[in-house]
Amino acid sequence: MVDYKCVVKTLPKAFLGLGNEIPGKRSGKVRDWYSMPGGTRLMVTTDRISAFDRVLGAVPWKGQVLNQLSAYWNEATRDIVANHLISLPDPNVAIVRETRPLPVEVIIRGYITGVTSTSLWRRYSEGDRNIYGYDFPEGLEKNRPLPSPIITPTTKAEAGMHDERLTCAEVTSGGFVEPSTWKKVMEIALALFDRGRRMSEKAGVILVDTKYEFGLDDSGNIVLIDEIHTPDSSRFWKLDSYESRLAKGQEPEIFDKEFVRMKYVESGYRGEGVIPALPESVWAEASQLYQRAYEMVTGRLFEAGSYPVGERILENLESIGVKI
Repeated sequence: MVDYKCVVKTLPKAFLGLGNEIPGKRSGKVRDWYSMPGGTRLMVTTDRISAFDRVLGAVPWKGQVLNQLSAYWNEATRDIVANHLISLPDPNVAIVRETRPLPVEVIIRGYITGVTSTSLWRRYSEGDRNIYGYDFPEGLEKNRPLPSPIITPTTKAEAGMHDERLTCAEVTSGGFVEPSTWKKVMEIALALFDRGRRMSEKAGVILVDTKYEFGLDDSGNIVLIDEIHTPDSSRFWKLDSYESRLAKGQEPEIFDKEFVRMKYVESGYRGEGVIPALPESVWAEASQLYQRAYEMVTGRLFEAGSYPVGERILENLESIGVKI
């Protein structure tokens, strides 16, 4: 892991993506991708960070953490569901199989937590007992496990728009996903979450909640796509301090992008208007959190890739003969 003081003093220019070096770029909030021959795709994970459905800034080495950690989980869950990953020619790049993405994101929650207007805890604390199609019992406490994990799907919003919450019933009644496929997706998602939670706990991390995305291959088989169990798609808490912090009335110790989101909230920003500037120390600490999450979950030392990332990517692609 890169030393914190070194990061503050020599914070590299974060990787925002390739320019026009490769034609045909399409972009999401964090990833850029390029179609390749043979039904494959070049997926580039940048350092961009999003919250409030907006790209807020960038965290050095974040893209590498997401790309490599997701690859770790893809390998660890291949027996549950096939995934789209073919290879990693660069720390920030994955070559993947193209699929027909399902138009919903599958969010699984294992704990009742959150402070936003759509969070389970916020709505529960305000008196709601039927939330997202589920009936919740009395007596639940913030940041404690739910009786069992629940699935709360959302739509996939276009750029600049907000995801819309769905109940599991609305996924099929609204025509988003065919019923038999949706049943299988839910079974797979719960199995992935159970595997992720058990492996994370052995590593000293609580997998609180997460988001999965799925697609269908040419034969109609379900394939896991995008990312899995990363600090962007998941909420992670440190296990060994969890009980003691809650006993003191403190929030759990986090290892995910919630750290950056809360820094913006503390500055008075909640997604509307001009995005305020945050100190470089925030980005340095966020970089450390991402790297620490990688090391704790995988048990591997994080080996930071060189910057500038764009030049490195092009060199690594050329070295293996990848042509776009």
